[in-house]
Amino acid sequence: MTSARPAHTGGRRVDLHAHTIFSDGQLSPEELVELAASRPGRPLGVTDHDTVEGITRALAAGEGRVRIVPGIEISSSLDGHDLHVLGYFIDAQSESLLERLASFREERRQRAQAIMERLRELGCPVDEHAVFAAAEPGVVGRPHVAHALVRAGHVPSVEAAFQQYLGPRGRAFVQRPAFHTEEAIACIREAGGASVLAHPGAHLAVHIVERLKDAGLDGIEVWHPVHGGNAVRHWREVAQRLQLIPSGGSDFHGTHRGAGLGDMPVPERTVEQLQAASRR
Repeated sequence: MTSARPAHTGGRRVDLHAHTIFSDGQLSPEELVELAASRPGRPLGVTDHDTVEGITRALAAGEGRVRIVPGIEISSSLDGHDLHVLGYFIDAQSESLLERLASFREERRQRAQAIMERLRELGCPVDEHAVFAAAEPGVVGRPHVAHALVRAGHVPSVEAAFQQYLGPRGRAFVQRPAFHTEEAIACIREAGGASVLAHPGAHLAVHIVERLKDAGLDGIEVWHPVHGGNAVRHWREVAQRLQLIPSGGSDFHGTHRGAGLGDMPVPERTVEQLQAASRR
C-alpha cells in the first residue's frame, strides 16, 4: 500500500483512522497513544473493526496528552459492495451497539472456522487454536488466518494468502453474513455517533454515496492511503456537492503495514465537524 501525498490542506493534521490489537492492529491502545503523543496536540481516532473494546484504554492513556476520538469501523454490504462505515464520538456503552457487536464477534468466529475447514479440505491446514489465540483480545478476522498460513509454510506472504485463498476470488473464501450499510449508519446514529464512509476507492459509484447520504451518512473519507490524487479530488468534490464532511486518516495498523500514523493531510477542523454532526 502506498501513501497518496496530495497538497496539504493547511493547519495541523489529525488522524481519524487507526487500529489496535482489539481488531487487526499491531499496537495496544496504550502503545498507539504513545505513538500519537509524538505529534503533540493532534487528535487521534481509534476505530477498530466491529469492536469498541479498546476505547476505554485509549481514553485513559490519552488523558491530558492526546485527544482521543472514540470510534469504530463497521463492516457492511450494499448491492454486492463490501463497504465499511466509520463511527465517531460514539457511546461505547450503548446497549444497542454492544448487542450488535456481540453478534459480529460470533459471526466472525464462525466465518473463521468455515475458512479453516475449507483450508483443511484444500490440504492447507492451519492451527485453529493459534488463530483464535492470535486474535485475542480482539475479534478474529482473515488477517489472522493469513498469518497462520504463512507460519505453516503454505504461502510466502500475507498478500499471497489473500490472493490464493482468502480474498473474494480465493479458493477458501467465505462470504461474511450480510449487514446492510444503511443499518450500520443507523446503528452508529443510535449510539450517538457521526457516520463516515471509509475508503470508497476509485471506482465506487456516486449514486451509492447519494443513497447513503439519504440514509443519514455524515461524511466520507477523502484522504486515505489507497486514494491517489485523482480519487482525492473526486471525493472532495462529491463531499462538497452532497454536503458531506470530508474526513480521512492513515488506516494505521502498525509500522509493518501501509501509511504511517498522521501521514494523511486531514485538517484539524474535521474533528469539530464530526462532533457537531454527532450532536445533531
